[in-house]
Amino acid sequence: MKICRFNDDRLGIVLDGTIRDITAAQDEIRAAHPYVSYADAVMAALPAWRDRLEDMAAKADPIAIDSVDLLPPIARPGKLMAAPVNYKAHIDEAQADPGIRHIERTMKIKEAGIFLKSNTALIGPSGTIPIRFPDRRNDHEFEFVIVIGKECSRVSQADALDVIAGYTLGLDMTVRGPEDRSVRKSCDGYAVLGPWFVTADEIADPDDVAFHGSVNGVVKQDANTKDQVLSIRELIEYASEYYTLYPGDVLYTGSPEGVSEVKAGDELHFVCDQIGELKIGVSA
Repeated sequence: MKICRFNDDRLGIVLDGTIRDITAAQDEIRAAHPYVSYADAVMAALPAWRDRLEDMAAKADPIAIDSVDLLPPIARPGKLMAAPVNYKAHIDEAQADPGIRHIERTMKIKEAGIFLKSNTALIGPSGTIPIRFPDRRNDHEFEFVIVIGKECSRVSQADALDVIAGYTLGLDMTVRGPEDRSVRKSCDGYAVLGPWFVTADEIADPDDVAFHGSVNGVVKQDANTKDQVLSIRELIEYASEYYTLYPGDVLYTGSPEGVSEVKAGDELHFVCDQIGELKIGVSA
């Protein structure tokens, strides 16, 4: 199942290449589960509501995808987590390019730790990425993204996939410089998610997902999650050692090699056959 959000906080299911509006279900879920700052009510309710959501979608009128503004597929993530340096080839390119690393040695992922991005950085594909510091290098990082479905802590690798609600695509935009990652990667619009969220059953093996990202039609990053330093299971285990995870929490799984600078006017295109396509522009 593919779930999207669009226009004025409306909820939809992507079915047969169209959107089916199921906002009434979202309203009912939120009314029954008062808002809390650390979890997304729709993600928490998804297992119990799934059959009903699919039934509502089957009866709803189709809406053309290109007629709506797509929002981030998760309305209220409690936190945006991100894994740094999780592809060996990206570690090598960072070590070779002082413009990326800004330190003497690129740290390994378990030295650097899972970092957090500000929730105010979150945007969907119908927005644009505003370059916060045009006098500095701003890079794209196309990443496969996990969405958590259950409250959990200290999860074992054996149980890790059971706490995942599904997956989406993300751009972990980055200002290069000496500041901490959480600062440089949390500018407004520097956490892109979309085009929609796919439930975990749609991807049989999250450790074997191919994707590629291009800038102005030129492929810059072409990767597969099988090349990650920490697997999806290991990432869940590692993140949950430090944080209690809640439904709707987002985990960017790391950037592969091929990062490069973007500027106002550029067009970014992210393709993953198992999820969809995310297109977004860059603005001043």
